[in-house]
Amino acid sequence: MSGPSVVQDPVALAEIELCGELMIEAAAADLAGDERLSVARIDEVLRVAPPGWQDTDALSCARA
Repeated sequence: MSGPSVVQDPVALAEIELCGELMIEAAAADLAGDERLSVARIDEVLRVAPPGWQDTDALSCARA
C-alpha cells in the first residue's frame, strides 16, 4: 500500500499566500492603532489594480 499522493494546486497556494499577507497587514494595522485596513491598502496587498489600469505586468502575481 503506497502513501497518500500530494497534489499541489498553484491557484490555491497563491490564494493562501495572499490571505496570509492580508492577515499580516491587518495585524500590523491593529498594532499601529488603526481600526481596519483601508480599501486602497487591501487592494495593494491583494495586488489588484484600480479600474482602467492597463499595465498587465503589474497585475502578475508570479514572483521571480
